[in-house]
Amino acid sequence: MTEAELRLMKILWRRGESAVTDLVAALPEGEPLAYNSVLTTIRILEQKGYVDHRQEGRAFVYRPCVAEDEASRTEVKHILNRFFGNSRERLLLSLLGDEEITPAELERLKTAIQGGGPEGIEESGTGIELAGGKQ
Repeated sequence: MTEAELRLMKILWRRGESAVTDLVAALPEGEPLAYNSVLTTIRILEQKGYVDHRQEGRAFVYRPCVAEDEASRTEVKHILNRFFGNSRERLLLSLLGDEEITPAELERLKTAIQGGGPEGIEESGTGIELAGGKQ
């Protein structure tokens, strides 16, 4: 998914159904896209299966048909395949080698790995935390 596509999807996930004019108006300040660019991008998203539309008067109203978490998993799988040869280990080692990772993030990852996966971890607005509120 391109950056422009992701910007429009985030608006649709947040707002729900939207006409192209609504999408243009909802773009963040400093990140404008022309009406025709939004229309072209939303049609591409429809061809890719991320959105569909219904007609309301003369306008098409678009809605997401893929949930944000599903799209996120698809993109991670794409990166995993494209850059890491489908090796989760190589991906994780790449993340662990990032000098910006904090000790708290490392501890949460360690806990997730020891627990057999992300089931005991919840996303919060500030990152990922253990189920039960521990961060």
